[in-house]
Amino acid sequence: MITFTNRQARQFILLKQGLIGEHKFTGKQGAYDFARQAGCIQYDPIDICGRNAELNLQSRVKGFRREMLYALLYEDRLLLDYPDKNTSIIPTEDWPMFTRPRRAARDRAAQHKELRGLMDRTLDFIRERGPVSPDDLQLESNFKWRAHIVWSSGNNLSASVMEQLYGAGDLVVHRKQGARKFYDLAERHIPAHILNATDPLENDFKFRKWTALKRVGAIGLLWPRSSEALWRMGVPAIKELFAALENDGKIAAATVEGINGPFYFRSEDMPLAEYVLTDPLLKPRCEVLAPLDCFIWDRTLIKALFGYHYSWEIYTPAANRKYGHYVLPLLYGDAFVGRVEAVADRKAGVLTVKNIWYEAGVRETKKLKTAIDGCLKRLAKFNDCKEMVYL
Repeated sequence: MITFTNRQARQFILLKQGLIGEHKFTGKQGAYDFARQAGCIQYDPIDICGRNAELNLQSRVKGFRREMLYALLYEDRLLLDYPDKNTSIIPTEDWPMFTRPRRAARDRAAQHKELRGLMDRTLDFIRERGPVSPDDLQLESNFKWRAHIVWSSGNNLSASVMEQLYGAGDLVVHRKQGARKFYDLAERHIPAHILNATDPLENDFKFRKWTALKRVGAIGLLWPRSSEALWRMGVPAIKELFAALENDGKIAAATVEGINGPFYFRSEDMPLAEYVLTDPLLKPRCEVLAPLDCFIWDRTLIKALFGYHYSWEIYTPAANRKYGHYVLPLLYGDAFVGRVEAVADRKAGVLTVKNIWYEAGVRETKKLKTAIDGCLKRLAKFNDCKEMVYL
């Protein structure tokens, strides 16, 4: 069993994430490589200084531009919008692994004759018209339906039916225009050998085990506790899954000095663990993280390892916010040094830094200020802003 100091554990995760030292991921290929490593990047349409998925990549991928993600999703089709951990982006190659959720969506719809009729009408419409948004198809019916997907369709029947077909795998998101989604037939965009592949996961336990292994890889180092990382899994089930993965040789155990464990990492990352144990000197980088970044899915883990608590306050009433509407974690080296609120006005070409809150005990040195300023200038450039101003 590997034994990390607290600092070594932090460095292991950050190296795995590509958030410390020289950039591990570069350009469009790097964006794809990180998406494959994470297995799932959460999508959120809110765009204050970049959408969540874009910020996820901007912090790790040298030279990342938002059009790279668009191309991977809607031109190359190497990535795919699909529910995993809430609304997400997944590698298209993982499509066969989601056979069970798609089957569950179809089984649920099969219980409602009127819904099946609406679905057939929708498929015929798209087959004839090509990619459409729910606004292009006005279904009329007294039938009420809400798909079990985290898109917000409200009372729009056309959107709900399209979301149902999307969850069942008949449709994919063809493209997005802002928050507006256009759907098309999955068969037109997913290669046949992937679309028609048999389910490689024979039962529900194997599906959950695959998901747990993916989450370990997404974070780097994870403990068998309930969290947003292991979404909808209880502690007894998580421990059973981790034990099975360890028995399969897929994950290896570790301890972290001063923290109750155990912790686990993917066995393929053993060379990285052994490297970290040599206490390498790593070049610090300053990065802002996305609010739903996979790195911070397990907030309790981040608190234990980094002494940092992050809460996304966007849905908190303004009077109850401690910080601000869209505040991002601020990372420097192997520590969280604070959080920042920045707003991009792309029409004016200005990124406004509304506030920076430093963590208790963090000294605002010239070196730190220079690093943060450089980080925010990169954020401004990413948002096509030529000017950055501090309030």
